[in-house]
Amino acid sequence: MNKQHNYKKLFEDFNKLTVMIIGDVMVDSYLWGKVERISPEAPIPIVALKKRENRMGGAANVAMNIKSMGARPILCSVIGDDEKGANFLDLLKREKIETKGILQSSRRITTTKFRIFGNSTQMLRVDEEVQSDLSDTDRTSLLNTIDEILSTEKIDCIIFQDYNKGVINPALIAEIVNRTSAFNIPVTVDPKKKNFYDYVGVTLFKPNLKELKEGMKADFDPSDREKLLDAVKTLREKLQCKYILTTMSEQGVLISMKDTLDEKNIFIPAHVRSISDVSGAGDTVISVASLCLACKCSPYEIAYISNLAGGLVCEEVGVSPVSKDKLLKEVLALL
Repeated sequence: MNKQHNYKKLFEDFNKLTVMIIGDVMVDSYLWGKVERISPEAPIPIVALKKRENRMGGAANVAMNIKSMGARPILCSVIGDDEKGANFLDLLKREKIETKGILQSSRRITTTKFRIFGNSTQMLRVDEEVQSDLSDTDRTSLLNTIDEILSTEKIDCIIFQDYNKGVINPALIAEIVNRTSAFNIPVTVDPKKKNFYDYVGVTLFKPNLKELKEGMKADFDPSDREKLLDAVKTLREKLQCKYILTTMSEQGVLISMKDTLDEKNIFIPAHVRSISDVSGAGDTVISVASLCLACKCSPYEIAYISNLAGGLVCEEVGVSPVSKDKLLKEVLALL
């Protein structure tokens, strides 16, 4: 088989996968307008509102990316029993994404990020959220829901999408990793600083460079490859995971792995693009990397294809899922 045939088949195989996403979900609320004058009350621009739009954000954007790549997402999270929570469920239904993994709690509010755009430029963001951990009652309910899904569905991969909003904590991580080992399901992580070292035993861990340095409390020049590789190796050994996939913006991506006695590090340079907005790029990278991992792609393919996907969504304004057709076209042209 030639490469073109192999990659076309890979993208077709994505359609057979079911992926569970566990993490913090949110509503991305966009207010679009036009700026023509400065406020007389303060030296700030006045945005004359023209359009409102709600999109699914956080772990829900991962679900959107999984769906846009042809796979079936099952999203598991806890939202508020409030107006934004109802809006979020409506968005899921509109996108034909199952709601059986979503729990509503009177002890939470639904995280909402309001982004205000004037003349197509983001001018302000307002966050409405809580960051406290789930109550014991809510965590138990979420685990019971996840158990029910694992026992009734064939799950090909599990993604932890952590935004430090409280849905994921060390106890939940340990419980899920323990359960997935029995089912032999690969687990991938898009981390944040708070639970950074708690993902012991996962398959693939995807920090960006800032998260890597903050999580490890290390300060080094990323162009110093020896120090970068030392940091990644230390992290991989601490987490006992197979892959560390580090995204480094304009410096490309690094995937580090150890399989039995073989250790391998692959650097892939960034693809030159016209960047409009980096929002949601990490969601896209972890989504595509997870699908490639579930299809048993090589480390190089996991890193290269997911990095191309992350770059593609940076060409769009606002948080948007990757286009499967565009990504396949790029893969066929570049790989």
